Amino acid sequence: MQKTCKRKQLQLDGRSQKSPKSTTEEPYPCHHRPTAEECRVVRDELLALHGFPPEFLKYRRHRLMKMEPFSNEAQAEPLINSDDGDHKEESVLDGLIKIVLSQNTTELNSQKAFASLKSVFPTWEDVYAAETKSLENAIRCGGLAPRKASCIKNVLSCLHERKGKLCLEYLRDLSVDEMKSELSNFKGVGPKTQDDFPVDTHVFEIARAIGWVPAVADRNKTYLHLNRRIPNELKFDLNCLLYTHGKLCRKCTMKGSSQKKLTSKDCSCPLSVNVVEG
Repeated sequence: MQKTCKRKQLQLDGRSQKSPKSTTEEPYPCHHRPTAEECRVVRDELLALHGFPPEFLKYRRHRLMKMEPFSNEAQAEPLINSDDGDHKEESVLDGLIKIVLSQNTTELNSQKAFASLKSVFPTWEDVYAAETKSLENAIRCGGLAPRKASCIKNVLSCLHERKGKLCLEYLRDLSVDEMKSELSNFKGVGPKTQDDFPVDTHVFEIARAIGWVPAVADRNKTYLHLNRRIPNELKFDLNCLLYTHGKLCRKCTMKGSSQKKLTSKDCSCPLSVNVVEG
């Protein structure tokens, strides 16, 4: 049985030219980590170490407000840092464009790019009407300006054609599945941009370092695997905390190396206790 599982996994890993198309597929059926309990332990340990990241508190508060008071998910999420002192909620479109600008760059550079964009073009209508070259110049400090400018233009054009105005606030009333379906209509908006368990560089490196995915895993299959394994009620907190930990802990990630593995000797990092060494 074990050999059969290994053969199936090797076959799946060998299909490099075809990536899984949906979260219903299982890229690593014989890899049983992480367990639900392991996810909860890691969430709690990182929460104790870092606290909840302030930049994500407003999104977390919005999630909790939408839950039924006595739902399982609401009970599962600890009510910490409930007041960040900033009650001004950013628009959904602002949040989406920020994520587009954050791809393949540092958080500082993406923040600079967004600030520059809003300084040059105060409204999304201004961005929609602008020349692509002007948009590229405004966000150049964030890297990959032509690609990101094209994506932003595509999102705004599609939104204008579909809704007649540049506003995504209607997404707040949709379920996660409905939101993912709606966002899939916008060219350049992939699973990483949508609200489930996105896998950026930090999450990807940590997942491999602590053995939540096989060492040969790529980011797309890691995304599919973790979205199947991690309980829905833990996804938001865990993703925010892993992302934050990846930025702060150099023992968990090593840029440019796929061979890095966290060991129990890395005792100052709470994730070391979750490693199954082999």
